[in-house]
Amino acid sequence: MSLIVLTGASGSGKTAIAKAIAARFTGEIDVYYFDDIGVPSLGQMTADHGSPAGWQRAMTFKWLESLAEAQRSGRNQLLEGQMRLAFLEEAATVAGIPYLPLLADCDDETRRHRLAVERRQPELADAEMMAWAAFLRREAAAKGCEILDTSRLSLDESVLAVVGRFQG
Repeated sequence: MSLIVLTGASGSGKTAIAKAIAARFTGEIDVYYFDDIGVPSLGQMTADHGSPAGWQRAMTFKWLESLAEAQRSGRNQLLEGQMRLAFLEEAATVAGIPYLPLLADCDDETRRHRLAVERRQPELADAEMMAWAAFLRREAAAKGCEILDTSRLSLDESVLAVVGRFQG
């Protein structure tokens, strides 16, 4: 049994990969979505946790605490969401839970196409999202985290790449 945390900026393919894994590996891999906790407005995040980053950190701790309890099931787990690797590392240490971080990433052109055309959310395909993706990429490289570049991979290839990490 193991836990893979699939993180990445919007448009990286992480949610599509997680949904495909949930559909194809029911009973073998439990899939969790970070946003299932509910995502408040930026104002509410700031009011409750000091900043959006403070909210993300607190929710990362909440998720890892919950997954530590769920690990007793003995099944493989996948957590999908946008979270900083630093927060994940800190939360996993506190929860005493082993995990494998995996950054889903893609080039900016692919991200723009996925967000603006495929998802019909052109407002997300902005400079801020590209900067967030670049930040996550730098953080992953600095921490030695594996980066799954989904730019040229099919969904099936991406799913197999993630599922293969459960085997070793």
